[in-house]
Amino acid sequence: MPDRTPPLRAVRIEPRCPTCGKPADPKYKPFCRKRCADIDLGRWLKEGYRVPTDEAPGEEDLEDSGGGASGQRS
Repeated sequence: MPDRTPPLRAVRIEPRCPTCGKPADPKYKPFCRKRCADIDLGRWLKEGYRVPTDEAPGEEDLEDSGGGASGQRS
């Protein structure tokens, strides 16, 4: 007879504030208070959350304009 293990149960984990790690408040979810939400917003506005790339600044603009004669006058 095969060994039957009981099915896994989902365990609900209490959400934590991403800024300080305290339990989240539903009013400011996912943060614990307004101060932590404001700290996170400040990080976004100061570009504290960035994804590193190999592209140099301005390369994206050249690709968008086509780089050819289509957007230029003679």
